[in-house]
Amino acid sequence: MTATSANSTPGTANWADALLLSFAQAGYERSEPPVLQPAEPFLDLSGEDIRKSLYLTTDGSGEELCLRPDLTIPVARDYLASPRAGQPAGFSYLGPVFRYRWGKPSQFLQAGIESFGRQDRAAADAEMLALALEATAAFGVGDVEIRTGDVALFNALIDALGLYPVWRRRLIKDFNRKIDLAQDIEQLTLRAAPGRNEYEGVLAALAGSDRKAALALVTDLMSIAGATNVGGRSVDEVADRFLEQSTLKAGALPRDATSIIKRFLAISGDPNDAVAQLRALAGDAKLDLSASIDQLESRVGFMAARGIDVRKTRFSTSFGRGLDYYTGFEFELHALGDGTEPLVAGGRYDGLMTQLGSAAPIPAVGFSVWVEALTQLRRGSQT
Repeated sequence: MTATSANSTPGTANWADALLLSFAQAGYERSEPPVLQPAEPFLDLSGEDIRKSLYLTTDGSGEELCLRPDLTIPVARDYLASPRAGQPAGFSYLGPVFRYRWGKPSQFLQAGIESFGRQDRAAADAEMLALALEATAAFGVGDVEIRTGDVALFNALIDALGLYPVWRRRLIKDFNRKIDLAQDIEQLTLRAAPGRNEYEGVLAALAGSDRKAALALVTDLMSIAGATNVGGRSVDEVADRFLEQSTLKAGALPRDATSIIKRFLAISGDPNDAVAQLRALAGDAKLDLSASIDQLESRVGFMAARGIDVRKTRFSTSFGRGLDYYTGFEFELHALGDGTEPLVAGGRYDGLMTQLGSAAPIPAVGFSVWVEALTQLRRGSQT
């Protein structure tokens, strides 16, 4: 599919052609995955909640298929199925995606870049942000708000605090899904341990365990009982509930950990200032966060080297895109004064490739361009 054949007006096609040309000049070859995709990867990675947004069908063998709701996973699957899997490779794309959006058109254009296999993560992250800024410029939008964050920093902090696995998993899950962490932390800090009940033995056995151990124990117990669910809850849900209760029985989230997390989440502003604040926090709390902070500092240096005005870039330790598969750098570009939908958004997702079947981890980073939003912004500036 060419830019001009995508569902767009002639004006949109001109901007899209300029966008694809900038991607090609940067060395990213065009990828055109099939519109019809296996539904399983999208459901596995985004959860069953996405099902109500997908356009689903079933083939003759019974496999569930869908019209692609985005292009990141299809491009990644094509890369993994190619002889270049595991090697550095970069791809660009432009095409329609299909997703029910409650009052908005269900078919819309998405463009973007995906970069696989590069070990120079900080440099690759900076390149994505630079190319994202070029993407907005291709639509005549030159001045945007840059919002950035790094989920790897939060993960490193939680790991360094040595919390119970269930607390770690809950806090990281809530961070990734943009749940109010301050409120969640207060609940974990103040919540009283449950009273005695008939599951005391199970709870004692699970205290301090990780999720894998809890799931194995609960699976065995339910198998012995001949049950596949309890009160409508799956084995996974029952295991999670037992694990949380066993951890709360062991005591509340330590207040010193609470204060450290809150101090961490308050860091925001100039990326260079954030680096200094993070090093001060790590020193005061006697936590080893050096690897993650060094990665952030290196990325900021590469951003500056690419001509990005770092002083106009907003970094926040609490910034997240609300998706579980991001593992590091995350960013969004917004129209100035617009706090709603991003014009461009992306980040690092190193864990996705193994989730899609890669035998070994493969670094991956990329972004998506919301052509619809940029087109509307461009038209609005001309009226």
